[in-house]
Amino acid sequence: MTDSQRIVIVGASLAGASAAETLRAEGWTGEIVLIGTESELPYERPPLSKGVLLGKDETGVAQLHDRQWYDDHTIELRLGTTVTAIDTSAKSVTLDDGSQLSYDELLLAMGSRVRRLEVPGGDLPGIHYLRTAAESQALTDAYAAKPRVVVVGAGWIGLEAAAAARERGCEVTVVEPQSTALASVLGEKVGELFAEFHRQHGVRFLFDTGVEGFEGSDHVTGVRTSTGEVLPADLVVVGVGVQPNTELAEAAGIEVASRENGSGIVTGADLRTSASSVFAAGDVVRWNHPLLGRSVRVEHWSNAKDSGVAAAKSMVGQDVAHDAIPFFFTDQYDLGMEYAGDVPRGTSYQVVLRGDPASGAYLAFWLDDENHVLAGMHVNTWGAIDVVQELIRSGRQVDPSRLADPSVELSEV
Repeated sequence: MTDSQRIVIVGASLAGASAAETLRAEGWTGEIVLIGTESELPYERPPLSKGVLLGKDETGVAQLHDRQWYDDHTIELRLGTTVTAIDTSAKSVTLDDGSQLSYDELLLAMGSRVRRLEVPGGDLPGIHYLRTAAESQALTDAYAAKPRVVVVGAGWIGLEAAAAARERGCEVTVVEPQSTALASVLGEKVGELFAEFHRQHGVRFLFDTGVEGFEGSDHVTGVRTSTGEVLPADLVVVGVGVQPNTELAEAAGIEVASRENGSGIVTGADLRTSASSVFAAGDVVRWNHPLLGRSVRVEHWSNAKDSGVAAAKSMVGQDVAHDAIPFFFTDQYDLGMEYAGDVPRGTSYQVVLRGDPASGAYLAFWLDDENHVLAGMHVNTWGAIDVVQELIRSGRQVDPSRLADPSVELSEV
């Protein structure tokens, strides 16, 4: 590629901005155009459900760089702009003002959007979703009145929203159709540890319970559950997952996995899509993971950053195999947790706990039937996650009894 060529990045996201930064760091001197639907400078999302939601930080802390940085690195920002179509034959994208922009290489980093709860009353004021900086600020402002809060969904976003609400002095009830918190991602044993932790902080849970609709006329006043109960609510937070923004790619004829197969734009380990000169990164990509030996799609912060970097290197001709181990972290009350690995849904596994959860500091591991470590996490046990990742990456069998024994070094299990 030459200085006269242009790379277009669709999605001024963490993945997109990380790719732009890496392109310059790797010596790419051609044009870079970074296009984003939101008007804000590219930002990362974790602070939005943590410090910002607690009222401790402004949304600006989530920005990756100030505008001057983009000018200094000759990265053209087109914010408040939406790409409406991709023509892979002509190697161009169409913008929402009708204009077209040609590319030599294209990166798709459109991210995800929240799944909306399609029930009666679902559009009432006072019902909040948490994905964007604007949504975080709106919820932060609403918490200040110390309202009665109902959280729909006991996943990561739901629990972080609940924790922030309790720390802000709100009364909180969480409604979840599964049997406990985080059941689909951590399993019932570890998920219940998180549920009990929240109960100790005053959160009420209604498990095995769905939402049939919302009550109210000009503002939400209640949540009608599948059991017939109406929960009084001044404010509702809905956290029922996200879906990748794959429609643009699919309309362009780029291979996209079906929802039954986990969704996402399909790529190899080099993050190349089925279309020539088109790559994908972030929440939207489902790639063949060389270490795990299967395709994965990861919605967390670390993958947005890591895949943006990997895609950029692949775009400038480097030999890339994106093999970063999925990683996630959360902060709730005085709990800090880091999780690494991936347990495919439907996989049989055993959970091994190391340490006493009642102490507030412990580790958990998910082992397959042959005692390989699929995933591991620590709670308030800092410095352990690197060893967890080493155990996963090594692929070696471990002794569950030694793994559970805190007196045995993790490197010797």
